[in-house]
Amino acid sequence: MYELLNTINDPKDLKQLERKDLLVLAEELRAFVLDSVSKTGGHLSSNLGTVELTIALHYVFDTPIDQLVWDVGHQTYPHKILTGRRERMDSLRQQGGISGFPRRSESPFDTFGTAHSSTSISAALGMAVAARLQGEERHSIAVIGDGALSAGMAFEALNNAGVMHDLRLLVILNDNDMSISPPVGALNRYLARLLSGKFYAAAKQMGRSVLGVAPPLLELAKKFEEHAKGMVVPATLFEEFGFNYIGPIDGHDLESLVPTLQNLKDLKGPQFLHVVTKKGQGYKLAEADPVLYHGPGKFDPSIGIRPATSAKKTYTQIFGDWLCDMAAADARLVGITPAMREGSGLVEFERKFPERYFDVGIAEQHAVTFAAGLATQGLKPVVAIYSTFLQRGYDQLIHDVALQNLDVTFALDRAGLVGADGATHAGNYDIAYLRCIPNMVLMAASDEEECRMMLTTGFRYPGPAAVRYPRGVGMGVAVSTDLTEIALGRGEIRREAGPGTKRIAILAFGTMLAPSLVAAQTLDATVANMRFIKPLDVELIAELAASHDFLVTAEEGAIMGGAGSACAEALAALGVIKPILHLGLPDQFIDHGDPTKLLEAARLDAKGIVQSIQERFLTDPAATEPRLVVSNG
Repeated sequence: MYELLNTINDPKDLKQLERKDLLVLAEELRAFVLDSVSKTGGHLSSNLGTVELTIALHYVFDTPIDQLVWDVGHQTYPHKILTGRRERMDSLRQQGGISGFPRRSESPFDTFGTAHSSTSISAALGMAVAARLQGEERHSIAVIGDGALSAGMAFEALNNAGVMHDLRLLVILNDNDMSISPPVGALNRYLARLLSGKFYAAAKQMGRSVLGVAPPLLELAKKFEEHAKGMVVPATLFEEFGFNYIGPIDGHDLESLVPTLQNLKDLKGPQFLHVVTKKGQGYKLAEADPVLYHGPGKFDPSIGIRPATSAKKTYTQIFGDWLCDMAAADARLVGITPAMREGSGLVEFERKFPERYFDVGIAEQHAVTFAAGLATQGLKPVVAIYSTFLQRGYDQLIHDVALQNLDVTFALDRAGLVGADGATHAGNYDIAYLRCIPNMVLMAASDEEECRMMLTTGFRYPGPAAVRYPRGVGMGVAVSTDLTEIALGRGEIRREAGPGTKRIAILAFGTMLAPSLVAAQTLDATVANMRFIKPLDVELIAELAASHDFLVTAEEGAIMGGAGSACAEALAALGVIKPILHLGLPDQFIDHGDPTKLLEAARLDAKGIVQSIQERFLTDPAATEPRLVVSNG
């Protein structure tokens, strides 16, 4: 089935092919991507759309000497397959397997790690400048999508690069009219004007009718059409930045791509190539619904994706339902997402409240400050954002929201480990980076009902508040339709230990409540659902310290600076010395893999919690001595 593809183990093999063979290779490569992703899960639509572009780039340029930077990076499966990782695609995004994104430690062809968008031009510019300083003639190529190009960082890099006329820098705009959610903003409308204009469409149709009877004339007209496109697209925009603009050209036409790239390879100075591709190209189901096929799990390509039938709701769905209910109750609510409508659960909200829904594109910094501006006028913005992406708006969170104590609610999806997407997307740091900010309220949900109550609490709190909740389905807890609040800064005892010689109290935060309750059965320990990281329930901590011999904190977040650290700080401020064990995520980036197994490896499942507590407190003869002990579990 893959007769030609199986001969390609390195781009050097690719260069041995005649150009006509590339068409056959593209067919095989596209079929391999579809078959592979259907068995492992992963990103599909974007990778089907970059097959020809990937082949052309490796065919023309001398990779990895010439360096490719892919933005966002989830469209690099064809790149991985052509650069010696074809046989490892069955391990994609699995523990011990290859990453779903470019990774420098994985291959010399992965010249820069990417998974957050809009970084490619900056990185490629740095590489190009380094080549110049080192007296080398290698090329630096950034491949960036139209969604990623909407971010300010991309334009900062374009602005910087445009004044450097002696670099071998090529920026390729992969224009598929699609980021993850449908793209938004003036730039996208500008890029799409060519293909959506009524005059252009009518003239094109009339030309086909008139010239269809004379095939040679029709072919000539098609050539003229391609030339005409180059006259009406936003060439001026990028040339004002100092780039030589070429395009747009069909990103699935190897007969256009290869000679164009060969010509650009001979040019010096910043070059900008605009290619038009289609997400899901070659697989009709993905072409028809590229959002559904953006990041599917395992499925049968002959049947397609079937809706999940889980009785449990995901936390994202819990948030989406709450957002609609709260919007109906409070007309001041506005919902904001940075290009993650589906991922963050805002589809129904957009349908019901279109005038109060704002997708700002891949622009997290703008999303946060935009929310701040709305809040100054008495509105109540809710920013739906992944924990890992809020990192990109951190300065705005401090300077524009918290410093002015503005009423903005942050719904932090994908808090904690995220599984297959790995370290780049894990929400491991929000506790540490949020709890240190004055005026912030920070909550961690332990189940679906508590998540809904916390969202209401945060929304009604007159200042900045954040609720963190994990990826995936919840515990199966029944969720009310009420808009009930939780007492600010108050935890609760969920299990009381019996009398004993060594009483243990587990202070559980968010998702760690469930395994802590299971572990407590073995240990006969007290379990507190702390709920709030900030303001911390210091009174409850003091009570537990007074009535127990040992304290244990458990959180699905970084130990360093996390909720456990907050508890230790509270005890120190009270002058209380008590043996304490911190359980959480270690000081290292955690790779992709099955979330359950990753938690087991971090000893954050019930068994691991029991083992860590037994090792620290129940087998150490010196453990009864009153001393402060901090451990990473």
